[in-house]
Amino acid sequence: LTGPSEVKGTWKGSATLPCVYVPVENFVQQTLMWMVVHDQSSGTVFRRDDSGDHVLLSEYRDRVSIPSDASGNVSLQILNLEMSDRGAYTCQVTWRASNNSLTSKEITTKLEVVKVPVTKPIIRAGELGLTVLAGARISLTCVASGSPPISYRWFRSTPGGSAQLLGSQAELAWDSPQPSDAGQYYCEAENR
Repeated sequence: LTGPSEVKGTWKGSATLPCVYVPVENFVQQTLMWMVVHDQSSGTVFRRDDSGDHVLLSEYRDRVSIPSDASGNVSLQILNLEMSDRGAYTCQVTWRASNNSLTSKEITTKLEVVKVPVTKPIIRAGELGLTVLAGARISLTCVASGSPPISYRWFRSTPGGSAQLLGSQAELAWDSPQPSDAGQYYCEAENR
């Protein structure tokens, strides 16, 4: 297992605690556990086994996830960081070998949560005058920096000045754009 010894996250932002291994033939991942030791308490944050994924500490519910598509990547992502999330996180993976014996490895990463000076969002301008082929999937992404959390809104401006709200995600995507989708689009980023 590999991962850094320390990760810094921004309060109210998100952090990823990397934990990665190279899959080996004849060794099947049996269980994955993420445990945490805080100043006052400790416990199991997350467990993945045959029965699925389980978030065991209520304060992490709906805030933690593990990639499910990448084999060997069992990194923990924590959203909406709280100051109380700081602590030592241990990633423990158990594999079953072809002879049914079990092998475990673990690594520990310290998570530090820091507050940053309050700043307004700054949007990085994208390409102007984008030309795409009809029917080819395209997306526009709004990239902003500043104090989290940042919310996004995409608009399409129509001649005559009215704006139509299209979405509230950082990305605006078309699976099959048509000539009628041509026009001017703009993004708005907002924080507290």
